[in-house]
Amino acid sequence: MDRKEHRAAKRADRDGSGPTLQERPAERFPGATAKFALFGEVLQVGLLVTLVSLPLVTLPAALVAGIRHLRRYVHAEGSPLSAFWADLRRALLGGSLVGLVAVVLAGILVLDIDLARSGALPGGPAVEVVGWVGLTVVAVAVLAAAGRWEPATGWRVAVRSVPRAVAADVPGALYLAATAGFVVVVTWVLVPLVVPALGCAALAVVAIPERPRRGIR
Repeated sequence: MDRKEHRAAKRADRDGSGPTLQERPAERFPGATAKFALFGEVLQVGLLVTLVSLPLVTLPAALVAGIRHLRRYVHAEGSPLSAFWADLRRALLGGSLVGLVAVVLAGILVLDIDLARSGALPGGPAVEVVGWVGLTVVAVAVLAAAGRWEPATGWRVAVRSVPRAVAADVPGALYLAATAGFVVVVTWVLVPLVVPALGCAALAVVAIPERPRRGIR
């Protein structure tokens, strides 16, 4: 084997696309071993999710498609863009309803926060805190439901499973809240950063349930 073939074999060995050069346990996430390629995939997903989410109510369905695409990618399964669009079509109808409810709730909470800051409401500071907590709950619920959506069960099961999933993994819910906060902050700093931020959010939804947890192997 010449040097060029050896380098190609080493790359195939690292990313799981070819035979291994030495005996070792299989990678848990073979598609994530090529870090730069994963970063490019995250950016691509962020761009697609951003474009599909421009009407706002389509954000949950866009997140579903992006999350499922990255999940397939990190597991080194087939992840063509055609599968992204197929997931989007299946998730769009119910997802638009979920998105509409989320947008209405977020709008009401933002209005409450604005009124609380203006001094027009009694107990303004407390109302503002409740408003921010409510926005966090909405964001976590959307991310968690998008991560649990499956074509066979749809949005109803995904949304109903969120409270149980949060109760079973409270630190994971806090990570999702931090993810939502990250998206908001970087978008506020520079609007175009919403593209990589949404890609990172989709990857976070994939990664958070897979993280090592005490007492769970």
